[in-house]
Amino acid sequence: MTRPISSTDRFRGRKPLSGRLLKGGFFAVLLCFAATSFAAQPVCDLAGAEDPALQAKLLRVADEQGLTPAAERGDLAVGLLILSDPDHPRLAQINGDEMLYAASLPKIAILLGAAVAIEEGQLEPDAALEDDIQRMIRYSCNDCATRVLRQVGHDQLLEVLQRPQYAFYDLQRGGGLWVGKEYGPSPAYRRDPLHNLSHGATVFEVSRFYCALQRDELVSPEQDQMMLEALSKPGINHKFVKALSSHEELEIYRKSGSWKTFHSDSALVRDGDRAYVMVALAHSPQGSKWLERLAEPLLRLATAQDGTQRAKLAYRRPSPAVTSLAKSTTPSHASGW
Repeated sequence: MTRPISSTDRFRGRKPLSGRLLKGGFFAVLLCFAATSFAAQPVCDLAGAEDPALQAKLLRVADEQGLTPAAERGDLAVGLLILSDPDHPRLAQINGDEMLYAASLPKIAILLGAAVAIEEGQLEPDAALEDDIQRMIRYSCNDCATRVLRQVGHDQLLEVLQRPQYAFYDLQRGGGLWVGKEYGPSPAYRRDPLHNLSHGATVFEVSRFYCALQRDELVSPEQDQMMLEALSKPGINHKFVKALSSHEELEIYRKSGSWKTFHSDSALVRDGDRAYVMVALAHSPQGSKWLERLAEPLLRLATAQDGTQRAKLAYRRPSPAVTSLAKSTTPSHASGW
């Protein structure tokens, strides 16, 4: 069990390791990466990006949508990152470091692993691989994801996620992006050591992934473009994409996920020279609807806070319950595709 995290704790530095004893050589490697990560600056380091005004308005959005109780239970995590000024990212998040089962959203980790393997000459790109990558992301093809994952390598992908330059899974910060199971009926081969999840994510690390893509600093210009192409033209019309479908001016680069009562969505949204990242993870039978309801308010909040005049929010006062979220620990779940 992880300790509860307030809406401000996540901005005050890294959390200590839990008292869980990590056994085996692989987990020794994890600890090694955790130790060395202090010495390296990862891509899209968001230290100092907290924006108090944006945070307050994000809390109000959750309250207005009736989702404060879900956030307090740890059943909802939401983040908004404004990247229009490359030198001054602005971040707000609710339960941003709380790791949840994220279904197919962590296929972005497989996408990253493929890009790194291609860039390092360990994987030869061809038409079949390109097709699998695009269908894995746009249509969430499970067989495609498994084929790409096998080419990248199970442990190789986990090593990439924990390299100091990426640190997308960080023991010191409560986890992050994790793929420890193929997408199909086969059992998990490596659950994450903190939460026992097979496919997991945190809002914060997913936001950093899209931030690095927007900045063209994730792998290389060529491979970053390959990843953006895969994330473009979403093939499943639900959640964020469905809610924002009337905004024809937007470019949306997106990956979502759903399994039973677990729902997630993530997107890099471009509007001319403006860019935003929105991420949400939910655990509820109504989770998909929650995410659909959040998309438009998140976009309006981003554009309003970005200094545009196209949308203005008239927020009501938040209830006192909004001021501190994640009062209970995020539930850990060990199964699912």
